[in-house]
Order: sequence, then C-alpha cells, then structure tokens
Amino acid sequence: MNYKETLDTLYNMLPDFQKIGADAYKPGLERAQEFNRYLGNPDRSFVSIHVAGTNGKGSVSHMIASILQQAGYRTGLYTSPHMTDFRERIKVDGEMITEKYVVDFTANHLEKMESLRMSFFEATMAMAFRYFADSEVEVAVIETGMGGRLDSTNIITPVLSIITNIGMDHMAFLGDTPQKIAAEKAGIIKRGVPVVIGETDSASAPVFESAAKAAGSEIVFADKLLQCKGSRMGKDGIRYFSFAHPGTAETFEIGTDLMGDYQCKNIITTLASIDMLNICSHLSISSRATMVGCSTAARSTGLRGRWQIAGREPLIILDSGHNPHGLKETTRQIASLDYDKLYFILGIASDKDVQTMLGLLPRDACYIFTQASVDRAMEAGKLAAMAEKSGLTGEIVPSVATALRHAMELADRKDVIFVGGSSFVVADALKELSPK
Repeated sequence: MNYKETLDTLYNMLPDFQKIGADAYKPGLERAQEFNRYLGNPDRSFVSIHVAGTNGKGSVSHMIASILQQAGYRTGLYTSPHMTDFRERIKVDGEMITEKYVVDFTANHLEKMESLRMSFFEATMAMAFRYFADSEVEVAVIETGMGGRLDSTNIITPVLSIITNIGMDHMAFLGDTPQKIAAEKAGIIKRGVPVVIGETDSASAPVFESAAKAAGSEIVFADKLLQCKGSRMGKDGIRYFSFAHPGTAETFEIGTDLMGDYQCKNIITTLASIDMLNICSHLSISSRATMVGCSTAARSTGLRGRWQIAGREPLIILDSGHNPHGLKETTRQIASLDYDKLYFILGIASDKDVQTMLGLLPRDACYIFTQASVDRAMEAGKLAAMAEKSGLTGEIVPSVATALRHAMELADRKDVIFVGGSSFVVADALKELSPK
C-alpha cells in the first residue's frame, strides 16, 4: 500500500471519532494497554507530559514542546485532530512522522489492530509511541483526545499532568455538570505525579484538589500564580503579553507567535508547568529556552488554526474554537476588531451544544452557513434554520471552500472574514488557502 491507501485503510477499518462521532467512541484502556505491550511498551523509553482540558490543551502542548526543543531535548508531540495532513498528529522536534513509517507500521500491525477492534485514535496513539521510541525521543508531550480517565493516552505515567480548564463539551460522554467533567479530566492524575490546573473554577477546583490529595500529588493552580495585565504587538510580528505575580506591581513580558487573546491563559498554564518540571523532574529548562520557545511556538511546531491570520485586506482569520467555552473567547476578540463588515463563515459539528454557541455570536455579521467535509458536520441548511431562531441570518453555502471563495469576492479590503465554529471547517479552509 502507498501512503494514501494506508490512510484510507486506517479510516475505513478503524472507527475515527473525529470524523464520525459517537459511533467510534471506545472508552477504556484495555485495548491500548494490550497493543502497547505487543509493541514492547515503547512509552517507557521516554519521559512524558500529559495534557488534558476542554480548551487550550493543543496550544499548551505545542508551547511546551517548543520550549523543550529550545532547551535541547529531542521532543515528541502527539496531538489531535490534524488539520490537513494526518502526520501533523505525530511530530519529533517539529517534523512530522514520515509517510514511510506510517505505511510500514500499518502494514506490520494492522492484523493485530483489527483483532483488538481498536479505534483509529488508539491505533495512531500507539503508532506515535513506537515512533517516538524508534526516534530516540527524550521527552514527549501527549495530548488527550477526549476526557482523561478512559482516554487511551491514560496508559502513560508522566512526570507531570496538566489540565488546562473545564468547559461544557462532550457531555454525552463525560457528564452534564462541571463536576462530572472535572472528575473525568482528573482521571489523568497519577499517584505522586504533580498536576498543574490552568484555570481555577469554583465548581471543578474541589474535584481536582480531592483527586490530587487521594493520589498524594502536588497540585498547583496556574492562574493563582500569575495574572495577565495586557498585551501589545511588537514590530517583529510577535504578540507580547504582560504578566505580574498577584499583589505585586512589577511586570514582565512573554512573547508568542500565537495571536489569540486567549493565549494569555495558555501561557500562564505553560509557565507554571515549566516551573513544575524544573522542580519535580530531571529536566532543566532555562528562562531563555522558555522565552524563545513561547515566541516561536507556532513556527517551531507547525501549530495552525488558533486565531491564525490567513490574509490581509481583507483580514482573514481562522480559529478552531468549537464549543461555548472556546467560542466565548474568540467572539470577545472579534468585538475588539475595527472593520467595515464582518463575514462570518460558520460550520458546527452536529454533536455540539449548537444553540448555546449560536447565542454567543455577533448579531451584526454577514453569515455564510456551511459544513465541513466530515460526517459529524451539521448540515448547513439545518444550521441556518437554528441560527435564524437566534437572530442570525445569512446565506447557505454547503462547501467550506466555496464559502471562502464567495466571502473573498464579497469582502472589501477593510472587511473581516472569520472562519470558525469547528476545527474541521478551519481544516477545509486551510486546504483551500494552501498553495495548489
């Protein structure tokens, strides 16, 4: 099989939650554990950092990976979903896994994967672990897929666990209250392994504190250590956030090539995590590595789709916020922009809290309702009908690529085109915008 045939085989024979949703969800660690043993327990050959959370876990994972690279460690990074190429999920020092490795791994182990009835996520996670071991990775940043307790990545024993925040998402699987969702995320806390919580929430904090106490794990709430005081754009194209310790007037700046306002929270989580790694692990990460790693996070790891500026005049922004918690952050930043007209290309996965998300969106936008090229995408006409009940009106253009071209034809140079509502919509837009 060639690379394309291999991917078709993986997608067709192993169910993928990212594409088809609930039918692919396989909770439990047994299959992942057995396959990991079959592969020789490759996760034991490198130090790991485990990252969970409703939003921000991708940005935090990429920032930490970038910092570790700057600190001189050979660094693996496992994240999901990908945008335009499956290989984005598995990287070493910012370089994607090779097509040949994907083909060979699948050919060598497909029979075993099928016999275990593994999910796509379980199989690709195992591929990542074996690739990291074969690539002599020293430390790997591992992002959960969904939840934590029953997420297949939870077979690892990391040196640090990180939970960025809690929001109401994937409620059919994780629970319908912040406490229930927090309990699932807290499942990544291991005995004696310190944990960093990115954002303090009155509903979820006691759950995390209880889980950490039961595990004998040190717990730190990052937002109690640092506060964001503002930001500025540098002439170097880097956005500089200003931080201060609570109760002090002295500030310091950290720059990043990630442009979203919400990155201030992710930087706070990242800084607290780096401090904890320096204290509780054998890793040694300098202040310089931290500064440079943050400032080159997107460039050195290939992160895309987080308030990504894809064009100017008109300004084209892509953002993968895909639940109420994340969308609230992006709409706040949209409101701060100066524009004549806002063209909002919107698509949402059908298993999301669509009505709540629609209620957060700006009323003055010209909407183009669309749907991503995955089975989970809500049909554009249905989305438009739901949006109308929330006072949002616009056109229906089922293809994201066509919707983007249409918006670019309509927009003047002082307008804004925003593409969002789903990671899959952003992925389709990136494919359209990529050089042909």
